[in-house]
Amino acid sequence: MKKWQCLVCGYIHTGPEPPEKCPVCGADKSQFVEVTEDEQAGAPGGGKTPETGRKETAPAHAPPAGSPIPAFIELVNREFVKHHVHPLSVHIPNGVLPMAVIFVFLAALFQSPGLATAAFYAMVFVLVTLPLVLYSGFNEWKRKYRSSLRPIFITKIIAAFVVTAATLILVLWHVIDPDAAAKSSPLRFGYLFIHVVMLAAAGIAGFIGGKLVFKD
Repeated sequence: MKKWQCLVCGYIHTGPEPPEKCPVCGADKSQFVEVTEDEQAGAPGGGKTPETGRKETAPAHAPPAGSPIPAFIELVNREFVKHHVHPLSVHIPNGVLPMAVIFVFLAALFQSPGLATAAFYAMVFVLVTLPLVLYSGFNEWKRKYRSSLRPIFITKIIAAFVVTAATLILVLWHVIDPDAAAKSSPLRFGYLFIHVVMLAAAGIAGFIGGKLVFKD
C-alpha cells in the first residue's frame, strides 16, 4: 500500500490514493504527496512538492533573500520548533489555569477572600507566561504548518486569543474590585462567566493541539 503525507500537518495516510480530505487538519487531496518507506516523513513541508513531485531543496520557513530578520532571531525561531518550545510552554498555564478557576468558584461558594487572592495570583502567573506561549505558537504555525488558514488552525488561534483576553480582563477586574466574586458584587455572575469561557477556550485549544500532535 502507498503512503501519502499531508503537507499541512504531516498526517500519514496509507492506501492506494490520498484521502479526499485530511482527517486531522481538513486539507484537500491536492495537499498530499506520496512518500516511500526509506523516506522519513519529517515535519510538514519536508516532503515533495505537489506541483513537481521532487524533494524540496529548502525548508518552507527559510527567509527570503535580503530578509531584514537578524540571523540570531532566525536561529532562535528554528530552535523553538526543533525543541518543541510551544508544547512545553503551553503546559505551564494549562496546568495553573484550571486551578485558578476552581479557586475562584470556591471563593464565591464559601465567600473566602483567601481563595480569591490565591486565584488572582494564579491568574497573574498565567498572564505572565502567555507571551511565550503565543509567540512560540505563532512561530510553529508559520514554520511547521506553513501559516495554514484551515478551520482547525483558525479555531485554535481564536481560542488562544480568547484565553489571553479573558485572563487580562480578569486580572484587571480583580485589581479594580478585589471582591468581584463576593455575593455583594452586582457583576459577580459576569465575573464567574468569564472564567468559564476562558477555561472552555483553553480546553478547545488543548484539544486541537493534541489532535495535531497525535494525528488522530
